[in-house]
Amino acid sequence: MITDREINLLAAYMVDTHGRKALSYADTAVLELEQIGESVRADAWRMLRQVALDMVEGRRSRDGQVLH
Repeated sequence: MITDREINLLAAYMVDTHGRKALSYADTAVLELEQIGESVRADAWRMLRQVALDMVEGRRSRDGQVLH
């Protein structure tokens, strides 16, 4: 099982590397994993996408702190 900290680190890396495009990469991963019946892995990518979206839109810092 992947931890919240690991999701945050992966999301931060993806956003730093790919910017907003990280969201579409996560969407693609979700779709592909669902097609092959990997729902648990698809859920992890959904969570990663949400964290990345929060970072892109300024609601979460790269270290995982929620910004107000």
